[in-house]
Amino acid sequence: MARGKTAKKTLTSLTDVYAFFRQNQTPITFLSPTPYNILGLGRWINKFEYINFFDSFDGSHPKITVPREHGPHEFRSIEDVNNYLLRHKEVRAKLKERGPGYLLLVMFDEETEALARELGQKIALPPAKLRKHIDSKITTTRLGNEAGIASAPNTMGRARSFRELMKLAAAARLGSDLVVQTPYGDSGRTTFFIKSEEDWRKNQDVLAKEQLKVMRRINHLPGTVEAVATRHGTLVGPMQTDITGFGEVTPYKGGWCGNDVFTGGFETERKAVQRMAQKLGDRLYKAGYKGAFCMDFLIDTDTRKVYLGEINPRVSGASPMTNLITSTYGGCPVYMFHLLEFMGVDWELDLSSVQQRWAEFDNWSQLILKYPVDRVEMITKAPASGIWRMNDKGDISLVRKSIDWFLVSGEDEAFYLRVYTAGDYRYHGADMGILVSRGRFQTDDRKLTDRAKAWVSAIHRQFEAIPVSGSSAPVPPPTNDSNKMF
Repeated sequence: MARGKTAKKTLTSLTDVYAFFRQNQTPITFLSPTPYNILGLGRWINKFEYINFFDSFDGSHPKITVPREHGPHEFRSIEDVNNYLLRHKEVRAKLKERGPGYLLLVMFDEETEALARELGQKIALPPAKLRKHIDSKITTTRLGNEAGIASAPNTMGRARSFRELMKLAAAARLGSDLVVQTPYGDSGRTTFFIKSEEDWRKNQDVLAKEQLKVMRRINHLPGTVEAVATRHGTLVGPMQTDITGFGEVTPYKGGWCGNDVFTGGFETERKAVQRMAQKLGDRLYKAGYKGAFCMDFLIDTDTRKVYLGEINPRVSGASPMTNLITSTYGGCPVYMFHLLEFMGVDWELDLSSVQQRWAEFDNWSQLILKYPVDRVEMITKAPASGIWRMNDKGDISLVRKSIDWFLVSGEDEAFYLRVYTAGDYRYHGADMGILVSRGRFQTDDRKLTDRAKAWVSAIHRQFEAIPVSGSSAPVPPPTNDSNKMF
């Protein structure tokens, strides 16, 4: 060994992992429109900070930087926001001041990668090209098949007419009540329910030019689980059931708008989901993908069989609940293992014992509040981020300004993370904010609880806005655009 060189220590225990991140001197930055996806991770990691577009905490969060605005912007995607931030002189100065380090993002593209390289930042995620390849619902199905994981009965192909679609379905014995997906996009906007020629005609402009995944329509409970593919196997977070399509929360039929994370029930299905995620993570690792991914699944409510849904190869909307449970109840945020994969650290732990640490936890839920009305308004008053409490009449009040949703003390309280504030515009489908609370927001038979409805209504009542029209009104993104901010 050369003089002055010391061998890097292999991390072989959680104590080693904790010490490594506590003593970390390499800047790690989460750059995204909001801090939502991994809010709280900075408590565990030295030199961890956030750079955001939206000022959710009015400058009070000690680890969040929000650059000053310079005029209106019409972003169409998270990538647009992130690339704007990386071109912003204040952000560039901040990153150069911090020095070479790692970037975490929810979404990025090749332009983001080039901007990061200019600033001496390594993106601690698989390359955009690989992520896009895996993100395809067609590729997901094939990878699942290779890993021995079944998808709902399906076939894949192209159809230029309703007749051709039915021919595809008949060859695979899928029946005539179909769910049809295009390869890319948010499931609430690129999933189509077709059982008549009229259903086809409504969407034929999109469907006729895409490769399609055609599935038999089944009665199902949708859910998701986040996992981290590593060199030593795949760690799987808690199973979450999806909250989708409720008109009180989202204007998109079938659109994702939250999650329940709970213990009790579905024991066989939980084990099946965990095994599926581990198999899928191991297969992804062989394909060159490492780190966090989100696996959507379907539980057939008639047969109780579990099917693979799709893969979200990224930090995702499920990340907040995963981070909350694994850090609070397991004492070990699963994202630590994601970072270990990208930071050139030698480590070797028994992942089965780590996995067991978050087997038991309290029930939690989150709701993603989208503006449900088809009009454009300028917000003049918006609720602050923090912990709100509801009284017996369904009215709410801010009881504690907080940067940590775990401090919610009971089901009469909820943490609200603000996205849009006074001076911003709200429009049909805009992401207004996030609610996180103890307990469940959805019943076992997929109904929104009265408590959830009361909270959504109460938050919306906290907003005040004035209508805008003509040349002063911004143009909302197309409904099938990926304009969500998380």
